Amino acid sequence: MLLMKKRFFDAIRAGRKTTTVRFWRHARMSAGQVHSIPGLGRIRVEGVEPIGLDGLTEELARSDGFERLSDMTAALEELYGDLRCADGRRLFVVRFSLVADKDAGHRTQGIGRRA
Repeated sequence: MLLMKKRFFDAIRAGRKTTTVRFWRHARMSAGQVHSIPGLGRIRVEGVEPIGLDGLTEELARSDGFERLSDMTAALEELYGDLRCADGRRLFVVRFSLVADKDAGHRTQGIGRRA
């Protein structure tokens, strides 16, 4: 399971939100996995890559459902606190696509944390 805020559901359904940024100690997903999003459906993970703060861009913010990079950064800081903290966590970009249940093709994985 992957948790997402409901305010992003329409953008995910429309294909406007195709990424999520997570703050993890290690990648908790991998390409090809299928995860359920409660209240929305299933996503297929297309890729997961670590990213530095300098890799947060306006383009990434838009693909993550935000109008501006400053909006995405504020949301990440609200969820995770100081993004520069040195406790072993780092940012990961998860690229995904929404899939119909009949097209999932893989066992659904479980994981939680909102962004």
